[in-house]
Amino acid sequence: MIDRATVEKILDATEIVDVISDFVTLKRRGANYIACCPFHNEKTPSFSVSPSKGIFKCFGCGKAGSAVTFVMEHEQMTYPEALKYLARKYGIEVHEQEESAEDTADRLKRESMIAVSEFASRFYADALFNTAEGHSVGLSYFRQKRGFSDETIRKFGLGWSPSGRSFAGEPAAATLPRTALQNGYKAEYLLSTGLCYEHGGELVDKFRERVIFPIHSLSGRVIAFGGRTLREDKTVAKYLNSPESDIYHKSRSLYGIYFAKSAIAREQKCYLVEGYTDVISMHQAGIENVTASSGTSLTTDQIRLIKRFTNNVTVLYDGDAAGIKASLRGINMLLEEGMIIKVVLLPDGEDPDSFARSHTRQEILDFLSEHETDFIEFKYDLLSSTIERDPIRKAELIRDIIDTIAVIPDQIARSVYIEQCAQRLGMKEDVLFAEVARVRRKRIESGQFEQRRREEAAARRAAAQEAVRAADGEDGREYGAPAAGDGAYGQDNAGSFGGDAASAGSPSLAEAAMNPVPLLDPVERELVYYLLKFGEYILTFDGSKTYGAEAPVIRITVAEYISAQLQDDGLELQNPLYRRMFQMYFSFRDQLLEEDSSEAGRDPEVLQGRILRQFVNCQDPQVSVAVVDITEAKYVINVKEYLKSQIPERNTIDINVPKAVLVYKLKYVEHACSQLMAELGRLQSGSARDAALSASGQDEQSSAELAESGLQKTMRELKALLQAKNMIVRELNRIS
Repeated sequence: MIDRATVEKILDATEIVDVISDFVTLKRRGANYIACCPFHNEKTPSFSVSPSKGIFKCFGCGKAGSAVTFVMEHEQMTYPEALKYLARKYGIEVHEQEESAEDTADRLKRESMIAVSEFASRFYADALFNTAEGHSVGLSYFRQKRGFSDETIRKFGLGWSPSGRSFAGEPAAATLPRTALQNGYKAEYLLSTGLCYEHGGELVDKFRERVIFPIHSLSGRVIAFGGRTLREDKTVAKYLNSPESDIYHKSRSLYGIYFAKSAIAREQKCYLVEGYTDVISMHQAGIENVTASSGTSLTTDQIRLIKRFTNNVTVLYDGDAAGIKASLRGINMLLEEGMIIKVVLLPDGEDPDSFARSHTRQEILDFLSEHETDFIEFKYDLLSSTIERDPIRKAELIRDIIDTIAVIPDQIARSVYIEQCAQRLGMKEDVLFAEVARVRRKRIESGQFEQRRREEAAARRAAAQEAVRAADGEDGREYGAPAAGDGAYGQDNAGSFGGDAASAGSPSLAEAAMNPVPLLDPVERELVYYLLKFGEYILTFDGSKTYGAEAPVIRITVAEYISAQLQDDGLELQNPLYRRMFQMYFSFRDQLLEEDSSEAGRDPEVLQGRILRQFVNCQDPQVSVAVVDITEAKYVINVKEYLKSQIPERNTIDINVPKAVLVYKLKYVEHACSQLMAELGRLQSGSARDAALSASGQDEQSSAELAESGLQKTMRELKALLQAKNMIVRELNRIS
């Protein structure tokens, strides 16, 4: 891989006119050069080269790009080969980047930490079954107190950490530190994993005299431990957990996910519980699509890890109301990630562990199915017991539920929940729509969407690094690294300068499944145009206007505004190329700001130029051509274009950008409406067929009921979309 500094040196030295002149005879015309295109036969020159912008474009065949792109296309070279060609032309020495000594040391350290963790897991499991102390104390606890079978105990790798003292007349069992050192494992890794600590110059097992719950990564590697004391001493912490380390990040790990992932994907549902024993007891009862946050507050990374397998989550709460209220934050986080949430409140005094041990699999499933409630019903039932005669408390409840609805990214789902909420609370839908819009507007004004995008970008960069480590034989995807194509605004898939295997901007699996929509293609292209041309310029709003049902924002860049508006409604560009360019823009932007965060580096014109240069010189020729094609449109000579050219386009973005976003949303809604109408027609024809079969004496009652249910759901969604369409049309009329 060519190191980045060398790539920058090559690009800085390259003169596009000089390069193309080696293959084509160029003639000056004004500030540019023209020629007959070398990529197709023509008699009238339509091939233009701009030395100031460092780009070429043929208005005949559409070929376009940078000097690197030209060499790749003309000489049929790969990106690294084209860079090396230009390096030879300008006498630049190419430095191939190899794994540094620091990278090697880091990789070996992680491998050693995982190795010592897996050794410890085997040691604890052996001590549970094969030492007098483990058998008498630990195994009896698991078997009798918890009701775990030996098969379950071995499946989850449960264990016991010996005390190092004699027990019931038996010699003292060997401790983990002594056994690990005797087997050649280094003390530094016993310390760095948190398995041991130093005391009086000796290593001491952190989990001694505790039953052990190994924590597995997504691929089944042991990365951490939880230990529970069996003492009654209240001064001793009931649970101890491994500390954060190079291989274990609590916020990105879920207990039991390795054992549950196949069942979650198969059942398309995940049951979310709190503790280790909750997960194990549910598995033993035959319900395997269960995982836990291990007693910690639910995090965004943990939710995204679940989302890799399903969007449907059912949260199981104990009967303790105080614990439920403390956990409501998790519901908002799940909704914000686009998950479909159901809540089950277990009988008073029960938790998932005890309930699973006292019921059969079918009884548990029947109870969960019958008692699953929507989050609105759940919140209302939980918080409404004392509000009937207290208008202040009722207003607080309404605001609480509205705040929850406002985090839902999908516009259709949001509208359906508003309708449901209006019926449940006896409120007018228009009032609730306006209040939800106000809450979401505040999130845009406060910069929450931009902050979220940056956090997602940082998470994806970390995931990419883990994936590289995984390719070296490590467990890189274990900490919640998102599947390809997850998330629309932060994916860091553009930053490879050296032509390595992870090529910049290569389409993800999610993108491959998406197809351009003719109705949306022109408006998506327009959004990408404003992003590429004016992304870092500041939008200023007239205080008397609102755009997209959002109040005026004092200072926000075009890029931030477009990103926030799309993210606000959970929208993604449907054209895979435009979507990839959208993602690459923010990757390039964050990368450049990280390199130069000075005032000069943040100057809109300077930063915009640097981003555009990254695009034009990126190693994906499809992206490079598209950038030039979008930003360098051929002029059409007519009165309208002439008059338009008299006003600098920079002066009109305050109106044109919000209008372009609104038009995109309108087209998106129209496209969704057309799909629902087609679905409605299909369901209606199916319902008529079922009615005919029923009239002829055939037993089609159940299918007819299903069809009727589908009709009602589709009609509700269509109604919500038409309401959204009317709101957008009103806003467009306001700014036109």
